[in-house]
Amino acid sequence: MDEQKQSQSNNNDPLIGTVLFNKYLLVKKLGEGSFGCIYSAKENNNWYAIKFENKNNGQNLLENEAYIMSYLNGPRIPSVKSFGYSGDYNVLIMELMGKSLEDLFENLPNKKMSIRCVCNLGYQMMEIMEYIHNKHIIHRDIKPDNFVMGKGAKSKYLYLLDFGLSKKYRSSSTLKHYPLIKRKKLTGTARYASINALNGITQSRRDDLEAIGYVLMYFLIGKLPWQGMVNKNKDERYVRIMEVKRDTTPEQLCQGFPHEFEEYVSYTRNLEYEQQPDYTYLKNLFIKVLNNDGYILDYYYDWDNDVKTMTTTDTNQNLILKNEQNKDIEKNIVIRQINEKIIEVEDELKKSNKQINQENDIKENENNFDKKQTEIEIEQNIKINENNENNKKEEENNNKNDGEKKCEDNNKNIEIKNNKDEGNEKNGQRIRRHEKYAICGYRNNVDNKCCVII
Repeated sequence: MDEQKQSQSNNNDPLIGTVLFNKYLLVKKLGEGSFGCIYSAKENNNWYAIKFENKNNGQNLLENEAYIMSYLNGPRIPSVKSFGYSGDYNVLIMELMGKSLEDLFENLPNKKMSIRCVCNLGYQMMEIMEYIHNKHIIHRDIKPDNFVMGKGAKSKYLYLLDFGLSKKYRSSSTLKHYPLIKRKKLTGTARYASINALNGITQSRRDDLEAIGYVLMYFLIGKLPWQGMVNKNKDERYVRIMEVKRDTTPEQLCQGFPHEFEEYVSYTRNLEYEQQPDYTYLKNLFIKVLNNDGYILDYYYDWDNDVKTMTTTDTNQNLILKNEQNKDIEKNIVIRQINEKIIEVEDELKKSNKQINQENDIKENENNFDKKQTEIEIEQNIKINENNENNKKEEENNNKNDGEKKCEDNNKNIEIKNNKDEGNEKNGQRIRRHEKYAICGYRNNVDNKCCVII
């Protein structure tokens, strides 16, 4: 939308001049789309961007965007002030950014960007992608409209916004990718979407990176080969775009530009679904192109008022900076190799520790089993000993009782005998006292002779 239409839209907009949530003064309408509208707003001396989304449209993308931006909360991601509701609208209040790359591109005289400008942008795009991918998020709607320049002190740096279609591509705890599914509807913008996304395949990190390649070539060429296709319906147009994009080789797409752009497109197209992209390699492709042209990563853009025409002095200064930058690149490569080695060692250590822990668990289980068996045997032995002891005591008691009974019987027999003998003796004496004659009844009277009792 040009300045005249934008001004007319602001004049006719009833929201301009209203105060939201009793503190945000809506000043200007910045744009609109399928999601809703976006305004600039002021609170005291602070400026914000406020996005409105109608809750009745069934999308509710703004809430997802607020959540993901708050979760990412990092460099090159606009900060979120708050998210809430106002009537039938979801409302997101965020940091106010500068113009989008699409707006800046459209305002360039020949609607093309220089290689220097594109490489400065491409390098920063890789930094942003590496950050959000390491946070387990993919964007899924890479296009020039969603890359914006910062504002004020941040005006030299690129930012990424519009995370309404973004999602996690893997588990943040296990790092396991979510399943690859085919025949899905396209999510994103067909012009810049990857070939796999247009084929209905679940997106991952490779799709964001491939889309960036098409964005950069769009800036360099001015128009992509599959632009401007007219078809009866959207599905047919998507199929036609996919076919032309698939049949256009990286060499054909990047013809006339440094070989590194062809390398970029070819590399990203050939990534596997779960493959970890080499972000350092991709960033160094842009640095290499800059260095070959006598530039460095200097954050100069075609729309800057202070862009200089390169002179010999500038070139010499840049060569010095380039050498320093090359040293930094080599240093980063060494650091990366060391980090990769550390990661490998850590992985091996984790595997070893896991195996040791498993072996220890097995040994511990065996020891616990042996210990339990020993305890059972000890308990059984104790019970056996107790039973033996009880049986022994019972036998001793029985023997004791038998002995005592036998002894008692013997004593009784002796007593009976004694009583008998005593009776006989008394009877003998009585006979001798009362009878004059009697036969001796004593046992020692062997001859059985009669005794005269005197």
